[in-house]
Amino acid sequence: MSGRIHHLILPALVGGSFHGYATTYHTVESAQKACFPDGTEFTPADVKLTKEQMKAIEQDSGVRVRLDTQKVWKASRGGQPAGWFIVDEVLGKHEYITWALALKADGSVQSIEVMDYRETYGYEIRNADWRAQFLGKKHGAKLKLDDDIRNVSGATLSCRHITDGVKRLLAFYELVLKH
Repeated sequence: MSGRIHHLILPALVGGSFHGYATTYHTVESAQKACFPDGTEFTPADVKLTKEQMKAIEQDSGVRVRLDTQKVWKASRGGQPAGWFIVDEVLGKHEYITWALALKADGSVQSIEVMDYRETYGYEIRNADWRAQFLGKKHGAKLKLDDDIRNVSGATLSCRHITDGVKRLLAFYELVLKH
């Protein structure tokens, strides 16, 4: 067989195509440090959502809740609450994007970090200027692509899904963490 045929058969045998573009930018620990750089302590506080909480978050945000467990850490500085660190996944175009949302103690967005990006394109969401437009946003903010959140050409689905993820996690904070 020619080399070309092998390139067609092998992906078919293993169930799909090879992307080979997966990049890890942060571990949980390095993302925590990037989001809260000034000596913050992190206490695991994962949340197992009830069906009622999932439904309430979906109704509030307009975004589907895919998983019933949310990876969360309470952030504190010198024994005082500093906020929350949440690890989440959203779908890019074909693959999941693992990202982190840091919230200040008042529930406003402090930082967003992309941890693992598995797509072949759309990585522009890692751009600090694009992520900065979320800073200070709180529950109830519009968070609408091409409105208060600008799109990046070639990364539309990644932009939309991260925007939706922020909206969903702000509803999660408001309805679950804050109480």
